[in-house]
Parts: sequence; C-alpha cells; structure tokens
Amino acid sequence: MTSTATIASTSKNVADIIVIGAGIAGASVAAELAKKQRVILVEMESQPGYHTTGRSAAMFVPSYGPAPIRALTRASAAFFNNPDKDFKIKSLLSSRPVMMIAREDQLEAMHILKSEISQNTIIRDLSSVEISRMNPLLKENYATAGLLDVEAYDIDVDALHQGYLQRFKDRGGELRTNFQIDHLVKNSGCWEVSAAGKQLKSPIVVNASGAWADELTDLAGFQRVGLTPKRRTMVVIDSPEGTATATLPMTIDIEEQFFLKPEAGQLLLSPADETPSPPCDAQPEELDIAIGVDRIESAFDFSVRRIQSSWAGLRSFVTDKVPAVGFLDKDESFFLLAGQGGYGIQSSPALSRMAAALATGEPMPGDIADEGVTPQQLSPKRLICS
Repeated sequence: MTSTATIASTSKNVADIIVIGAGIAGASVAAELAKKQRVILVEMESQPGYHTTGRSAAMFVPSYGPAPIRALTRASAAFFNNPDKDFKIKSLLSSRPVMMIAREDQLEAMHILKSEISQNTIIRDLSSVEISRMNPLLKENYATAGLLDVEAYDIDVDALHQGYLQRFKDRGGELRTNFQIDHLVKNSGCWEVSAAGKQLKSPIVVNASGAWADELTDLAGFQRVGLTPKRRTMVVIDSPEGTATATLPMTIDIEEQFFLKPEAGQLLLSPADETPSPPCDAQPEELDIAIGVDRIESAFDFSVRRIQSSWAGLRSFVTDKVPAVGFLDKDESFFLLAGQGGYGIQSSPALSRMAAALATGEPMPGDIADEGVTPQQLSPKRLICS
C-alpha cells in the first residue's frame, strides 16, 4: 500500500491525503484522517454542503436502508447520543418517532419490511386506532396497520456538518473552496489535482464528491461504478390551523410513496421521488410538487392551501443501494467514498471511521465489525466488471 507518512515538503499545496467533496461524507472522513495525516479538503462550490447535505430531511432512523446501512447506523448511535470530547457540538438529536403506515393492500409489504428489520431494530406494531392517535391528521381508516421505530430522531444536520468541519480544522486540516477540478492525474506516484491552474499534490485521493463521484472517477482514469444521482423533492407547507404538530411522528408510507414530518412549526412533505438525474444543482419540478401534494391530500384530512417553499436534492445510489467504499486501484491510491443514497447523514459517524481506517491500512473499528459490517460488503470492486 502507498505510504501515508507525512510528505517531506513545506509546500502548502502538498498533502498526505486529498479529500474531494466537503459535504457530510467528505467533511467527516477528512476530520477522521486529519487526526494522523496532513489533509486538504477541496470543495467545488463556494461553501461546503451546498448540495445534498444541505437539503436532507435530517433523520436518524435505524430501520431505514439496506442491511449494511442499518448496521452502520447502529454503529453511529453512540456518537450521536454522546459525541466525542473533541467534537465541539454536543447536542445533535431530538426525539422524533417514525411511523410507517400501510393500507390494507400494503400489508404484505409491511410484513416483508418488518421481517427484514426487526432482528436488530426496536420496532413496534401499530393498530389503526394507535395510528390515528399518534397522527390525528390522517384520514379515518386510511391506514390499516403500521410500524413504529421508537429509536428514530431528528438530526441537526448543520450542527453535525459544522462540527466535523471544525474538528477537521482543529486537527490541522485545510479547506479549499471554489475548486472546480479539471485535471486529475497520477504522475510519479503522486496525484495532481488541478483547478483553473491551481494544483494540489498527494499520494492518496479520496473521492467523496457525491453526485459527481463517477465523473471524477472517470477523470482519474478508472472505471465508473454505475452511480445514479436521483432527485428528491421537498415541500414546506403551513400546518393546518389550530393543529399542534410539533410532537407528531414522521409519517411514511410503507412503500415510501410519501412522507410528512413537522418542520419548525410547519410541515415538510415529499413524494419520495427518485428521478434519475445528471449531477447538477437540482431544482424541484412542478409535477413532482403536485404529485407530493396529491399523495398527502389522499392520506391526510387537510388541504394544502399554499406552498411556503420547495427544493430538491440529489441522492446517489449504486445498483444495490449499498455505499461504494474502498480503493479502486491495485496501488491503493484512489479511494472511493460514494453512493450513500439517502442514508449518508445518519451513517456518517461510523462510515467515516471505517473509510478512514480502510484508506490508511488500519484495522476495522471493532464496534463497526461487531455490527457485521465487512469491507467486502462495501468494496467498489463488487460493482465493476472485470
């Protein structure tokens, strides 16, 4: 493996490791790596977290995602509940149960989901009466049954992201913004990462560039892993007049056709769309907003009178919806950290520690291994045809 010993250079443009992308994935892994390495974190936008990280529904839901994601989420719980001493932000979670509801025709889907997640997650069955009691905004008899994830929470995403960026800075890391990479090539055992004539050098590059990860992988000369960015639409509406919504659970269709959750005195809804998109500054489509409103009005006993605001973000997936984490080359110099889909924030504490260990040749963190996560499950090489 390429050594990550500190490079004998006084140049501020030379690092042990360059991390590309300063969203939650890049910021968290850069903070972990900076504990022992000189790390430069580069971001193409004027500020970190402009794209997906800043547009999340912001939930910690242990029952959400494929098995490796659920395991990484469980391994992240200790950090969320009690951040490390050197992490400046101490309060990251607030209680928000998640209620997954099923109509009569969706009961089979509910039973399948329950069988998949109940082994390691505290899930409680809900009757139609309990569902109505927990969320009286639902139409009477709309939902036949449901599941309650009692370990779910709202995440303060901005606090988490800023906490990682501050930890990165405190450990000597350097952030470069407005760095639009146009050249990424390995020369004499060292990667040259360039943008508009500015050049950085490092023996190891970590590609944590979100929706742009396949483009940068291609630019570096490696085979893409088949990353597909998918647009998701968010809409903020007024709460129904005279209704207290602050303590309502996040309510999700069991087949994820919509969700509704309280948001700063208002309501956040989504049609839970997953529309394939090129990497871009995603914007909401009027049709998706209309679909979201229609689905909410079909399930809930109120009408949407006005859209307060709307936005869209890109959640990037590979074919099996499990992140792609690991080296792409035999020399172990180009590391991919991508494909977190809609699970990147809730799994970031564990995933960043795992990625940092794999990138530097250290053993897997024991608590993550204890949850059953293996490097092979996440290796990007599983996605590449030989």
